[in-house]
Amino acid sequence: YSFPTFYSPDEDHGWVLTPGIEGWYRKEGESYVKINSDGLRDVEHSKQKPANTWRIAVIGDSYAEALQVPLENAFWKIAENRLGQCGALDGKTVEMINFGVSGYGTAQHLITLQKKVWDYSPDVVLLAVTTNNDITDNYRPLKGADDVPYFVFQNGKLVEDNSFRDSAKYRKRDSNLFRSWIWLHNASRLIQLLHHGQETARLKISAWKEQRRLAESKKAPENDPAPQNSPPKRVTAQDVGLPNMVYLEPADKDWQEAWRVTEGLIAEMRDEVREKGAKFLVAVASIDVQAHPNREFRQNFMKRLGVENLFYPNRRLQDFAARERIAFVDLAEPMQTFAGQNNVYLHG
Repeated sequence: YSFPTFYSPDEDHGWVLTPGIEGWYRKEGESYVKINSDGLRDVEHSKQKPANTWRIAVIGDSYAEALQVPLENAFWKIAENRLGQCGALDGKTVEMINFGVSGYGTAQHLITLQKKVWDYSPDVVLLAVTTNNDITDNYRPLKGADDVPYFVFQNGKLVEDNSFRDSAKYRKRDSNLFRSWIWLHNASRLIQLLHHGQETARLKISAWKEQRRLAESKKAPENDPAPQNSPPKRVTAQDVGLPNMVYLEPADKDWQEAWRVTEGLIAEMRDEVREKGAKFLVAVASIDVQAHPNREFRQNFMKRLGVENLFYPNRRLQDFAARERIAFVDLAEPMQTFAGQNNVYLHG
């Protein structure tokens, strides 16, 4: 039995995966996880790229980190195996290196690119975007956290804001006392068991509160119907939850700036990758409701949001990539089609 803490404080990213830590991950699904000596959820990779090898660096959040599944089931490991059989690569060995860390936004992805990725001399950098939270993660007023780095526009240029190092939350996490607590936690199965029970209860309470909030929001229009001649009510984060506002074209300054910063960060990554002589690819996976197999469920959800489809963030990024000449792959619509045809829940 184990329920370790996999993360350590880091003055560049806010937190990182702890090199060499291993144990059972049990928050979503269950898998035995080993973090390699460089703090990557991956097997060991040499810094020196082997001869006749084609390397792909994968940068992303929990989708790429993939603690929820055995390593061999992670998308980048499956892709590595399949690409190794591709005749177009002229017999080269394909090596995909995973830099994904849960909770990271595009700001931390850019820092990862600058601080860690180039040590491995990749030929391709793949940025896996999660529209469910990457846009909000990149803007302090929407994320509401002071213990992570951000980038802000100053005089038309993106500038790193690393003031998180002075926040009380980060200083506490970076203290010798807290680091000692993490060591004690990971050394004691009893403490891990107590933490496991506490975390399970917290998640259940959080899910119950969200279900209750959604139920109340559905009742509201029936109890207080709008006059027939009045304009449609503007959907707010209070109505549908902050993450679901990503399906709508931004109507306020916070969301507009969050999108502006996100697109700016992706352009910064593209420029750095090109400067290093590698290729850059942006891939966008689906969000749970986008790939829900039940069409009626999706239609009811779209009705609540007042939208005609659920692909605004994907299409916006696709248009941005086209303007900026960035290679782009959108997986959301084909995943929705696959889920509907096979009646399968791709997000649990």
